[in-house]
Amino acid sequence: MADGSVIYEDEVLLAWDKPAGIIVHADGTGARTLTDVVAAHLAATGRVDVRPQAVQRLDRETTGLTLFSLDRTTQPALDAQVAGHAMNKTYLAVVTGRIPWAQKTVRLPIGRDRHDARRMRVCRPGQGSPAETRVRRIAEKDGRTLLLVTLVTGRRHQIRVHLASLGHPIVGDALYGGARSASGLLLHAWCEELDHPLSGERLRLETAWPARLWPERPAQL
Repeated sequence: MADGSVIYEDEVLLAWDKPAGIIVHADGTGARTLTDVVAAHLAATGRVDVRPQAVQRLDRETTGLTLFSLDRTTQPALDAQVAGHAMNKTYLAVVTGRIPWAQKTVRLPIGRDRHDARRMRVCRPGQGSPAETRVRRIAEKDGRTLLLVTLVTGRRHQIRVHLASLGHPIVGDALYGGARSASGLLLHAWCEELDHPLSGERLRLETAWPARLWPERPAQL
């Protein structure tokens, strides 16, 4: 469906497969948000009074798993997992060219670009906010490489900035020098692991395979 679809839902938690082109939170412009979409879904199923709260944020053109809290009393438990890095969120990204290494950990601070308010940038040591991204090469085809990316921290545009700093901007990411793409920004929040805020059960939530990024799911995933 155009607005995405439910991945997981219970009384306190909902995961949604976000499409490209929609923001998660209101930005003051009155544009329709993913939070509005989820609220409409809840209302259609009889949960009119539930106010969904996004636990994490995706950029407008990034697709994939977006987690919402549906209960104020359990929201702090989710926030604590985000702050303590107990949630493991894994992305898929496609870059142009061949990556010469199998895996890499990027630890470079990130701050705002003083020359362009839309952009973030890698900063010198001691400046910006600490940021860590783990990257693993998964597959290569037709001059492009599929990467599995795990966030240790969650800075704005972190994956996009860190991959661009390695000389491998994401395909479709014009803001950071990526190659043009008819399929848009090739960055997708694929799966997430977290402790359920009520039961304590470890959940692994996963979207359908994003064929717009890579036609077939590699065997090692």
